[in-house]
Amino acid sequence: MPTLTIRDATANDSALILGFIKKLARYEKAEHEAVATEADIRTSLFGNDASAHALVCEFKNEPIGFAVYFFNYSTWLGKRGLYLEDLYVSPEHRGLGAGKALLKHLAGIALSNHCGRFEWSVLDWNEPAIKFYQSIGAKPQDEWVGYRLTGQALQAFARN
Repeated sequence: MPTLTIRDATANDSALILGFIKKLARYEKAEHEAVATEADIRTSLFGNDASAHALVCEFKNEPIGFAVYFFNYSTWLGKRGLYLEDLYVSPEHRGLGAGKALLKHLAGIALSNHCGRFEWSVLDWNEPAIKFYQSIGAKPQDEWVGYRLTGQALQAFARN
């Protein structure tokens, strides 16, 4: 039985990662918000100042998914944390355990980097993902509400 493999992404994976990002954005009904270009991905994930990292999951040597993560910091724990920005597995390859394998791999990265937390967000309507995350022991953080400044609002706030 062929196995799943997970590897660190390289700059040569920039187009592949962008393709996965666009598919994820389409699934999340936010395709219009995914404005990154291949050059943006190459620079932000693989450039000299890159602070985020990417993984590629393969089945039978075919890329079937990816994850992007970065390290943050918890003042309460006095330790860094690992934040999963995106995780995507192609619909035709779901059920192979790729999502779980990517999460386990990331959990290992978190532990090897002495992280006190491994966190991510999920859309409140994404019931399959919520059930999956709960099945592995993840707990929702209902007491926190995320806020975001982007685009014109970010620019206006920073200037005033």
